[in-house]
Amino acid sequence: MTETLFGGPTLPPAYPERAAWGTAPKLRAWQQQALDLYLANSPRDFLAVATPGAGKTTFALRIASTLIDSGAVNRVTIVAPTDHLKRQWADAAAKVGIAIDPNFKNSDGQHGRGFIGVAVTYAQVASKPMLHRAKTEAARTLVILDEIHHGGEALSWGDGLREAFDPAVRRLSLTGTPFRSDTSPIPFVEYAEDRDGIRRSKADYTYGYGNALRDHVVRPVMFMAYSGQMRWRTSAGEEMAASLGEAAVTKDITSHAWRTALNPAGEWIPAVLAGADKRLSEVRRTVPDAGGLVIATDHEDARAYAGQLKKITGESPTVILSDDAKASSKIEEFSAGEKRWMVAVRMVSEGVDVPRLSVGVYATSTSTPLFFAQAVGRFVRARKRGETASVFLPSVPQLMALANSMEMERDHALDRPEKEDGDGLFNPEDSLMEEANREDKASDSLTKGKFEALDSQASFDRVLFDGGEFGTGGEVGSDDEMDFLGIPGLLDAEQVGTLLRQRQHEQLNRKNRKAPAAESQVPAVPDHRMLMDLRNELAKNVAAWAARTGTPHGVVHTKLRTVCGGPPVAQANEEQLQSRLRKLQDWFIGRK
Repeated sequence: MTETLFGGPTLPPAYPERAAWGTAPKLRAWQQQALDLYLANSPRDFLAVATPGAGKTTFALRIASTLIDSGAVNRVTIVAPTDHLKRQWADAAAKVGIAIDPNFKNSDGQHGRGFIGVAVTYAQVASKPMLHRAKTEAARTLVILDEIHHGGEALSWGDGLREAFDPAVRRLSLTGTPFRSDTSPIPFVEYAEDRDGIRRSKADYTYGYGNALRDHVVRPVMFMAYSGQMRWRTSAGEEMAASLGEAAVTKDITSHAWRTALNPAGEWIPAVLAGADKRLSEVRRTVPDAGGLVIATDHEDARAYAGQLKKITGESPTVILSDDAKASSKIEEFSAGEKRWMVAVRMVSEGVDVPRLSVGVYATSTSTPLFFAQAVGRFVRARKRGETASVFLPSVPQLMALANSMEMERDHALDRPEKEDGDGLFNPEDSLMEEANREDKASDSLTKGKFEALDSQASFDRVLFDGGEFGTGGEVGSDDEMDFLGIPGLLDAEQVGTLLRQRQHEQLNRKNRKAPAAESQVPAVPDHRMLMDLRNELAKNVAAWAARTGTPHGVVHTKLRTVCGGPPVAQANEEQLQSRLRKLQDWFIGRK
């Protein structure tokens, strides 16, 4: 081991050829600051919380190389959530001269010759903690616990980690998202009571998304939200309809509208995938290798989405399924190549390093802050200054709240009061986030029976960025949508904000020019219940006409808008909805 590899500022970041703008020759400022703090105190336990994409791997490997070089440790054990991440850690360590064996199995007993340590999974440790304890006791061991919040996922995992690594001379814990939805203590993490008597995780060093964005370490993220009309059949055989994300509806209706939108057989998801691909094409004008990722709920949906993307692009996307033995090699091949799209089932939501991902489609109904933050983290890793990220998602309150709180820093809280219904997460600082944290489980009366998605239409809703909302809505394919899909792919955060405000101003001026002169009298307040009833009635009538004529629902809605005028259904007023209903009635009795 040489000074070139392990000493001073010459150690490059992990994946130096993909390093963020301005960071390749030396450590980033936060990494150096955290390293100085660590070396000054030489703690046995250290927790570093850094936003996804900030460079936790580089920071950890610098600490490892320093401790090895000084003789403080002579063995390294890296614990990661998945097999793919084990190999990713081993590859990164090899770049700085640390030989880590990612193929070690519990049955091997000893790692291969020539390696200074191993990379294992949390499940691997939990299944044989005494084996790993013996290995830890046999040498002066540094344990790197990647995404340490996984240590609180199950009692057996936490107990296994404590048993295995209690004898370690040094433990370095890393996470990008320390908060969890349960109250299981995370091993080797310090908790301190706040003024409300709640014990919260206490990080030794924190580097949040807001700071990383200001330092140009991560990309600014634009959230492209899509709404639209949904229709489904309940277990009781009742047909229901709602506008996706409508604030006046119940949690159950929101859940079912969301599920309907994600149904591959509907028209919502193909429209959103097409919009995302248009956005990717715009980004690739200035970032030629930019890629996209669709995060699906299950294998069936993933395959269906992949088929739809092939129709849109003419290219078969890479499909990553959790039971695919070749998943890791497929991810690596996609990362190194220039294919447009990858479709995955949740497993790529955490830790996987594909820096060229710039556009995402959040096509899952999972809405916990932990999963959302990790999913968005796949798109924020910056390679050079000015790269932007765009994430397309359903316009539902839970996701809107999470998208608007990207810069919020949260800790893992113990001692929260248990809710009787079991689906709320404790967050005393912010009642809105408490709502967002809910898993939104539908009531038993709606989930025990059969649910059937009938049809869905998409409409562009708005763009969320830096806590603000932009856009006035519009039809899919309209100028109002293209104003935002066509934003250049190379802009810094300030330029993104300026351009979004400019586009919104142009849209408002365009709509004002089309609108009739406002009357001097105070306009009447719309009756939201009446509007809801009219939308439901219109959806049922459109469905009936579509069934009679064999015309897709979206085509019927478009024809009604062409004939009657007015905005999409979700933005239409009472008079406009009534006009469309009258036109449908004319069609039914043959007076076209």
